Amino acid sequence: MLLTNNLGYPRVGPFRELKKANEAYWAKKISAEELLEAGKTIRQNNWKTQKDAGINLIPSNDFSFYDQVLDLSLTVGAIPARYNSLLGKIDRQYNLDLYFALARGFQEGGVDVTAMEMTKWFDTNYHYIVPEFVKNQEFKLTSEKFLNEYNEAKEFGIETKPVIIGPITYLLLGKEKEADFNRIDLIDNLLPVYEEILSKLADAGAAYIQIDEPFLALDIDAHVKALYATVFSKLSAAAKGAKLIVATYFEALLDNEDIAVNLPVHALHIDLVRGEKQLDTILAKVPASLTLSLGVVEGRNIWKNDYEKSLAKIQQAVDALGKDRVWVAPSSSLLHVPFDLDNEKNETSLPAEVKNWLAFAKQKLAEVKDLAVLADADAEVDENTTKRFEANKAAAESRRTSPLIHKPEVKERVNNITDEDAKRTSAFAARKAAQQAKFGLPAFATTTIGSFPQTKDVRKWRADLKKGAITQEAYDKAIAEETENTIRLQENLDIDVLVHGEFERNDMVEYFGEQLAGYAFTSNGWVQSYGSRCVKPPVIYGDVYRPADMTVRWSAYAQSLTNRPVKGMLTGPVTILQWSFVRNDQPRSTTTYQIALAILDEVQALEKAGIKIIQIDEPAIREGLPLRKADQQDYLNWSVRSFRVSSSNVEDDTQIHTHMCYSEFNDIIRDIAAMDADVITIETSRSQMDLLEAFAGEFKYPNDIGPGVYDIHSPRVPSTEEMVELLRKAKAVVPAEQLWVNPDCGLKTRAWPETKAALESMVKAAKILRAE
Repeated sequence: MLLTNNLGYPRVGPFRELKKANEAYWAKKISAEELLEAGKTIRQNNWKTQKDAGINLIPSNDFSFYDQVLDLSLTVGAIPARYNSLLGKIDRQYNLDLYFALARGFQEGGVDVTAMEMTKWFDTNYHYIVPEFVKNQEFKLTSEKFLNEYNEAKEFGIETKPVIIGPITYLLLGKEKEADFNRIDLIDNLLPVYEEILSKLADAGAAYIQIDEPFLALDIDAHVKALYATVFSKLSAAAKGAKLIVATYFEALLDNEDIAVNLPVHALHIDLVRGEKQLDTILAKVPASLTLSLGVVEGRNIWKNDYEKSLAKIQQAVDALGKDRVWVAPSSSLLHVPFDLDNEKNETSLPAEVKNWLAFAKQKLAEVKDLAVLADADAEVDENTTKRFEANKAAAESRRTSPLIHKPEVKERVNNITDEDAKRTSAFAARKAAQQAKFGLPAFATTTIGSFPQTKDVRKWRADLKKGAITQEAYDKAIAEETENTIRLQENLDIDVLVHGEFERNDMVEYFGEQLAGYAFTSNGWVQSYGSRCVKPPVIYGDVYRPADMTVRWSAYAQSLTNRPVKGMLTGPVTILQWSFVRNDQPRSTTTYQIALAILDEVQALEKAGIKIIQIDEPAIREGLPLRKADQQDYLNWSVRSFRVSSSNVEDDTQIHTHMCYSEFNDIIRDIAAMDADVITIETSRSQMDLLEAFAGEFKYPNDIGPGVYDIHSPRVPSTEEMVELLRKAKAVVPAEQLWVNPDCGLKTRAWPETKAALESMVKAAKILRAE
């Protein structure tokens, strides 16, 4: 049988056990030992699940309490100088206080340090903590997590394959914090630590070590390309005979094929889902010493594998290389999909027919095993495997022909979209004048991004309603009271543009998906977004449309409580697409236009109800950008156009906001401007306004901007003085008349005391800037 290889496994637990343990630890409700034990339980369950599924190469060190890139920064000692006051607490396994301070900031006992930056992991909705580098950065081994978890698995009775992010990818994932140097030039300083890591693993008995180098599947310059052979020659020597596996994913190797296949390693993993055509060119280049790991099972989406299609690719590789040099694997780590489809019992939200088309992480392991057996001409195929093969073909046929999926009227409406449907009636200057005449907002107008703290009570009301423990009337009464309290709070804080708080919403995408046709929902389909933040992406299985109003009731109610403008809060079409599990039987652009028309219907309903400021969040625009430059402009064209379709057919005095967070904008700033939102709010506090440079370079962003002055992903409360300094930095690069004042993101995950304190400081900061 062909060997089976898994790159990584979900780590939050099937029922978010890690999230609950982390948050209990942060709240000082459990000890460090109890948190470490929770992590150990999840790891061991994951290893056993993979072994039971017949996976030969099982990963270790793919577990993390917060983020795998942060783990590596701590491992190699890349700790920013502002954390020096905490360095004395480092130990050789975990230092939880320092570790979480790097991710979340620290404000305790007279010590006040900001968190490290966070951004998207390539084009996924997972966020990683960005490494920070200075000129002549020194590295040293300060954590042996990689070794401890390998040894732990061995003691548990399971041999694993340690996984480490490669040194070139690690440096490229980071950011220079000083001028006049390139972070990739730190490679000579970093390599000795990697050599020490590999040496320790080899001495411990590791037979295989996986080194992730996804940048090999991206556009990289000649200098970086030239580094790979030298770097991996040194790593191979340090491995002392342990077999190195280079893993690439999320794209095809393309112009980097020759580099990848000639690295001095045992095996190369390639993504045959995102780069399905690369097998045709790469097989002729594979040297006799190299094994190929075929990523044929989708690691980022939840649709069942098409066995017949995958077997054809595996057979193509076996014919060229022989079965001893071909492994079967998921396309990437399974971090990006939920744990187990068997935990889904609710046929109302996830119909049996749709469920039959799906596979979660545990099911994907079974698919990998089945394909390895079915592809091996010498393997004995048992009756159960044959039955699963036939069931797989039947499920694929069911999905192709199901009447649940196709709605001709929806397809026709998309086909009838014109250029006029994607532009506002007047230019921004005329719209701004009309909006200012209507709202009379002050300079440095203040607002928030939409959500306010979702307390235990709020979450309990929602859960009780679903269980039938309270009536709809009782639920509505509680939400109305919470909404009114939040309106009064904002008025008392003297915020200029209010929000209703979104207490009726579970998630900014799931909430809308629940009200759109063409969607299904899981009960336990949780995936990690960052740290303890888990999301439950809805499933787009068919044509999407809006049967009824989705947000009008609570927005209109909030507006009835105050004379100040209240923003209607919507999620944009690209973000709804990106943060769902998307159907793969039609172009993503087609699905996005369907969603855009549904959002347009809601925008017009809000406007008709008297809501004249409407925010359409699009944090995923940058995230969805294809990794290869050659593919990016086509994506930007349809993604920007879909936003404009959703937002353009309104009056001039209706103010359209959008929000983006944790993204680099420099390379797409003209396209962001082309969205033509009246106001864009962005995350800038973690970067100390550095991200704002994109909006004030050679290309002057024409519309209004709200640079975030309050990092809501950190529990620390910034002072008024800190916010004033950030706003002064903003004013130095963006004209004051274009600036708004707001937090980085929604306040859903924060507690009320810190929220009130931070917003009070924010309003004071805005007033100081007005006086200046």
